[in-house]
Amino acid sequence: MHQSLTTATHAVLPIRPQLSGLVGNTPVVRVCEPFTPPDRGFWAKLEGFNPGGIKDRPGLHMVERARARGELARGARIVESTSGTLGLGLALAGLVHGHPVTLVTDPGLEPSMSRLLSAYGARVEIVTEPHPVGGWQQARRERVRELLAREPGAWCPDQYNNPDNTSAYTSLALELAAQVGHIDALVCSVGTGGHSAGVSRVLRQLYPGMRLVGVDTTGSTIFGQPARTRLMRGLGSSIHPRNVAYEHFAEVHWVAAPEAVWACRRLAASHYTTGGWSVGAVALVAGWVARQLPCDARVVAIFPDGPQRYLSTVYDDDYCARHGLLGAAPAPEPETLGRPDEKEAVAWTRCALVVDPLAGGAR
Repeated sequence: MHQSLTTATHAVLPIRPQLSGLVGNTPVVRVCEPFTPPDRGFWAKLEGFNPGGIKDRPGLHMVERARARGELARGARIVESTSGTLGLGLALAGLVHGHPVTLVTDPGLEPSMSRLLSAYGARVEIVTEPHPVGGWQQARRERVRELLAREPGAWCPDQYNNPDNTSAYTSLALELAAQVGHIDALVCSVGTGGHSAGVSRVLRQLYPGMRLVGVDTTGSTIFGQPARTRLMRGLGSSIHPRNVAYEHFAEVHWVAAPEAVWACRRLAASHYTTGGWSVGAVALVAGWVARQLPCDARVVAIFPDGPQRYLSTVYDDDYCARHGLLGAAPAPEPETLGRPDEKEAVAWTRCALVVDPLAGGAR
């Protein structure tokens, strides 16, 4: 789908600053069986209670900082690549500050999400072919560059490399510190790298011994695995975002789509709490981390969103059957690699050697 951009500014768009008050102060819930024995468990931060999910925070923050620096003029268009969740945050920021928003996505975006983004006033563009090397993400980014060149004054947040994407999560970290207190281990999904870097930066200052555990998807290149076609959205990448704080991670886990589906559905049935691909993958890993630590250890997992956008995928039996996602429970333990490039992870796998693939350095 391709729609032309106009070059006119949109200073006449209404500004609704009160909407930003809907973001933040999300609840936590204690998760135990069937992910851990009853005497253990982890705390899950439910970012799906934000209007659009966890990326409402960086959507608002990146726009506000760009406006303060004069990079984003009044009424100028915001253009960005998204797999969905940041799109909701930018649509909210556009409403709050009076900016038109164009979002570039790909055919993997759920039709319901595309309709929702349009309902919130965003213009949605869908690229039709993946980049031969960088996949859909690179194809989306190249379309963003084309659109920026066609509309002078338009601004791109560049979520993959923008440090404001990281600092946006200071509020989330402080909320966790107030809600949970001392934290021994933090489990985060990794996509752009923003929330794992931003939250851990603050919490490590408060709790220097805290371990950060990253959760990626099989087929993602972020931590040095080969790029493959990925079914899961919201975590993983076919490029190398520079916001990933490799030096913060104690270890990384790769989770496959069937394992994430199993975890999402078990969460829903046991805790009336669930979400999308990232939530399932994080829950699986957080349960394992809690089982490894003493029963009084405090493990925190960040659940980036809720289940609404996944009703036609993760929670649809026909969809899951077509993609081979229904079956046996995941293995009780992940396979362990000595190095991220030792072998390709095709199911739940962990590695305690965290390497920046572009720098070649190790933790």
